[in-house]
Amino acid sequence: MTAKPFVVAPADYAASLDIVGEHVTVLASGDATGSYEIFLQRGPEGSGPPPHRHAWDESFYVVKGEIDFGIGADSETAAPGTLVHVPAGTTHWFRFGAGGGEMISMTSRLGASRMFGDMAREIDSVNPDPDQLAEILGRHDAKLDV
Repeated sequence: MTAKPFVVAPADYAASLDIVGEHVTVLASGDATGSYEIFLQRGPEGSGPPPHRHAWDESFYVVKGEIDFGIGADSETAAPGTLVHVPAGTTHWFRFGAGGGEMISMTSRLGASRMFGDMAREIDSVNPDPDQLAEILGRHDAKLDV
């Protein structure tokens, strides 16, 4: 597949996907770019995924609010302007802080957009069943680490 140039203005955003209590908008899928993916992630206070890992690198750029990140055994609070990079295979999680937040995330390859779509269609967005969540992640070369 040969990727073609494209522009995505806010009026063109796809509907957000409601997963693990947050809202994920696919800005650029791997199908569109031919490789990496970019997402807009917004969430209310306390929302975010449980500890997990996957076969792709992932980076997060905090735009609004404070977001707590756990990476391996370490944790840190990221303020706006902070970039957090998580290499493939690294256990990580995040939680949006007081008042919620917003970040841009980017993956190193196609995978997350399809996984997010399955999660939005198949499980409760706020209180997902851990077994169902683990099954969906397994389909996409990802794993829960709880």
